[in-house]
Amino acid sequence: MWITNGHQADWICLLANTNDGPAHKNKSLFCLPMSTKGVVRAKKIEKIGMKCSDTAQLFFEDVVIPKKFIIGQEGAGFMYQMMQFQEERMWGSAVALEPLDRLIRDTIEYTGQRMAFGKSILSNQCVHFRLAELQTEIELLRSLMYRTIGMYAKGTDVTNLASMCKLKSGRLAREVTDSCMQYWGGMGFTNEVLVSRFYRDFR
Repeated sequence: MWITNGHQADWICLLANTNDGPAHKNKSLFCLPMSTKGVVRAKKIEKIGMKCSDTAQLFFEDVVIPKKFIIGQEGAGFMYQMMQFQEERMWGSAVALEPLDRLIRDTIEYTGQRMAFGKSILSNQCVHFRLAELQTEIELLRSLMYRTIGMYAKGTDVTNLASMCKLKSGRLAREVTDSCMQYWGGMGFTNEVLVSRFYRDFR
């Protein structure tokens, strides 16, 4: 379940048990072609967001994997995966920053033009305060991410900091989209504006 790009991919990076040792030492990574006999692409899962990336259900029926497809050492797959997660967490934080920045900019522009009771929505102090607060949170995430990546580039273990980046970016992605959508009113609930897409895809 939940295999990203499973219907488009020509190969997959597969983590599979290869011995009877402890859970963290009995798994190996394989580069497995999707054309391998027994690999079945089943249901394409329909989602409310992230339409550009398909999510698939895959089945493995008596699949035989040649030893030459193994990545690294046998039994080290779990540790490889954990190491890779650090880069993935940093990447996830980095790619969130520009969309969040853009959403704030678009919301400032829209609320500056949208009129209610004879003045723009943006002219209300509470709106100013909230957007400023969100911009501050984005900059704090950016600083944390830069620090984490800088330490990682020097060979430092950044497991804790990378996990903090992921936690903060995930929460902030929801907080910014939820808050900004309120200022778009009914327009924010349509598919004609970017805020609705971010509201769906950042979940």
